[in-house]
Amino acid sequence: MSAAKTKIVIDEEKCIGCEQCVNVCQGGALEMVDGKAKLVREDYCDHLGRCIGKCPAGAITFEEAEAEVNNSEHPKNEPKSGGCPSMQNKRFSQNRPKNPSPSQTNSALDAWPIQLHLIRPDAEQFVNADVLIAASCTAFSFGSFHQFLLKGKSLAIACPKLDRTEGYEEKLTELFAAAEPRSVTIARMEVPCCSGLTALVEKARDAAGTGTVLREVTIGLEGELLGERYL
Repeated sequence: MSAAKTKIVIDEEKCIGCEQCVNVCQGGALEMVDGKAKLVREDYCDHLGRCIGKCPAGAITFEEAEAEVNNSEHPKNEPKSGGCPSMQNKRFSQNRPKNPSPSQTNSALDAWPIQLHLIRPDAEQFVNADVLIAASCTAFSFGSFHQFLLKGKSLAIACPKLDRTEGYEEKLTELFAAAEPRSVTIARMEVPCCSGLTALVEKARDAAGTGTVLREVTIGLEGELLGERYL
C-alpha cells in the first residue's frame, strides 16, 4: 500500500551555503557538498523541519511524496532496514532476561529512542502511559534511577542547557495532546539551569490544555533525592 510522506527539497540556487541547516540536523541527513546543503540520507531525516526554520534564504521546503509501505515485511516493534538506528522506534522490555546474573541489574528502559529530539510524540509507549521526562544528568547522578524513577514509565531525556531546544516545546505539546499520558514525572538536577526543563514541560502541558498533573523530582549533585513537588 502507499502512504503520504514528506520529503525535504533544497533549492540549490537559493542555498547560500551558510550551513545552518546542516548544524541543526539531528539525524545527519544533510551535508555540505561543493558549498551547498544536500540531502544525502533521506532515510535519516526525522521530518521535524528544524532545518526549514533555520534557513535564512528560504531554500528548504517540504514536499509530499508517495512511499510504499508493506507492514508484513517489518513485524511490529522491529526496525526497518536502513535509516539511523538512533531514530528507529523499538519496544523491548519483553525481551529482558528474567534471571540476571548477580552482577547484572535489569534495565527498566522499555523503548527506544529516548532523546527528545528523536522520539515520536505519538509513539505507542507514550500513549496513556506514565511518562518520565528526565534531564540527561539524572541517570548518572541518581543511583536508583532505574528502580525508583524509570520503572514502569516511558522515557524521554533532554538537557535544557546544552541541547538545541528549538522545537522541544512544540514536540512536548504534541506528546500531551496526541499521547494523552496518564502521568508525567520530571526528573531534574538541583542546578538552576535544569529548571528550564520543568518550564518547557509546564508550557507544553498548558498549551495542550490537558490539565495533567506534573510531578517534579529534584536530584542533588551528590546523587541524593532532594524532594518532589506537584505542578
